[in-house]
Formats: sequence, C-alpha cells, structure tokens
Amino acid sequence: MLIEQLIPLRLRTRRAPRPAAAPVLEATLASRHDYGLFYRLSGQWLRQLLVHGALLVVGVFCAALGLKAFLLPNGFIDGGVTGISLLVSQVTGISLSALIVAINIPFIILGYFQIGPRFALKTLLTILTLAGVLLVVSFPSLTQDKLLIAVFGGFFLGAGVGLAMRGGGVLDGTEILAVYISKKLPGSIGDIILIINIIIFGVAAWLLSVETALYSILAYLSAAKTVDFVIAGIEEYTGLTIISAQSEAIRQLITDKMRRGATVYECTRGFGSHGHQHLRIEAIFTVVTRLEVIHLTDEIRKLDPHAFIVMQSVSDIRGGLIKKRPLH
Repeated sequence: MLIEQLIPLRLRTRRAPRPAAAPVLEATLASRHDYGLFYRLSGQWLRQLLVHGALLVVGVFCAALGLKAFLLPNGFIDGGVTGISLLVSQVTGISLSALIVAINIPFIILGYFQIGPRFALKTLLTILTLAGVLLVVSFPSLTQDKLLIAVFGGFFLGAGVGLAMRGGGVLDGTEILAVYISKKLPGSIGDIILIINIIIFGVAAWLLSVETALYSILAYLSAAKTVDFVIAGIEEYTGLTIISAQSEAIRQLITDKMRRGATVYECTRGFGSHGHQHLRIEAIFTVVTRLEVIHLTDEIRKLDPHAFIVMQSVSDIRGGLIKKRPLH
C-alpha cells in the first residue's frame, strides 16, 4: 500500500514544472513587448517630428518669399502681427526682423499659458527662424504690377502661415490673442480677428495712403484664403445625413459601390410632409469628398426620390474610412 502511494507521488514530483520558470518566461515576453512598443512609438515620434519640422521650415521660406519678393519692396502690409510689424517698420525704419520677434513675444507667452509649452516653443523657434531668414536671405523683386504683388504676395504669405500651422506652430500671434479674447468677451474668433485687422488697415490708410491700404486688404484676403486652402487640404469633405425608407439599399450603395464608410442610426419620424408620424426609421451618416457629392445624391434619388438629405461642410477628419477601401 505504501509503494502504490509513493509511485504516483514520485511521478508527480518529477513531472511538476519548476515554479520559477513561468514567471521568468512571462517577464521575458513582457520585456520584449515593452521594447517593441517603445521602438514603434519612438519611430512614430521621430517621423512626426521630421514632418512637422519640414512643414515649419517650408512655411518660413514661403512667408519670407511673400514678404521680401512682393510686399516689402512695394510698401504693402498684411493683417495681424505681421501687418503691424510691416507698418511700424515703414513708419519708423526699425528692422522688420526685430519687430516681428518683439511684437510676437507677448503672444507667445500668452500661448504658453493658453495652449501649452510645446506650442509656445514651436512658435518661438518658427518666428526666430523667420526673422533670421528675412535678415540674411535676399529675394529678388519679381514684378512691378501692383495687382500681382497683392495677390501673389498674399498667396505666398498665406501658404507659409498655413504650413506653419500644420507643423504645430504659428507665424502670427493674432490668432492666440483672438482665442484669449473670445473666452472673455462675446464674439467668435473670426469676429475678433476681423476687428483687429480693420483697425490695422484703417491706421495704414491714415499713415500711408488709401490706395496702399486697399491693395494691402487684397493681399490679406489672398493670404486668408490660402491659409484655409492649405489647412483644409485639396480635398474638402462633406457630411451627409440621409433619412429614407430605402435605408438598406442606400447603405449598400455607399459601402459596396462607393467604398465609403457609413453609420446607421435608429430613429423615429417626428413631423414631415405627411404630418405627424411616429414610425421607426434608419438614418445614415457618411462623409465624402465634394467631388462625390453630386454622384451620391443622384444615385440616392434613383433609389428614393423622396429621401431627405442634409449636407454640411466638414473641416477636418481623423480616422474612419476617409479613403476608398481596397477591392478584395
């Protein structure tokens, strides 16, 4: 009886795993996972740093080209802090590079507290680089036509501001001031920027001339439109909400034929062309490029001529099926 009890005990003792092996193995696997995650995150951070740095550098040179090749030789100004710097430089003769840095310093400090230290550091380095480029690099005057000077000077300046914003910094502190004031007073950021620029161009008309102020306003409008174009990108997106009894067919049209993402909401009809209704129905939301809007709405009308479609502009998108899915 004693032998029969000892044999299974010895077998179990020999076959039992070492108690320290499992924790060591788990620790090794966890360590490898942590190293792999660290390298992936480091690679993503480095790529992001390089892309943002390239955008900031290109933005600085575009803005410098717009200023020194177009606006400065002809006495035109722009809106915001850059416009104030140009106006003060023309009236007093102080270096534009020094004025751009000096006038932007209070706004950089404000951005440090309002947005964050990383934003403030990027903005400071970008503005210092712009001041250095304006001081050292020379650009030839490309044209004497005032209309071309206003349009293309504003275009290159706006492209520089937009690229800098995509890189995480700004070349002009007006937006920071507008964000701060909008939290204290009624009015949107756009309204505050508009008021600031009206004051700047009014002073320009008084100190310089009405003609110079008018051309400067044209340059500012060109720059503002270019900033919107650079930030929003070439493709502008439109969000569509579709309410139809043929929701399943429309969903298949969007996902299978157009290869776009779609979100389906379950809702209840309220009041419409047929009066009060309390029928359950599905609403579909999707985002497409503006080039695809007409095609999508035409196809929806073929499926349901009475479909209710709401369209709105989408300024930015992150994640989701923005681009077409690959065919399988």
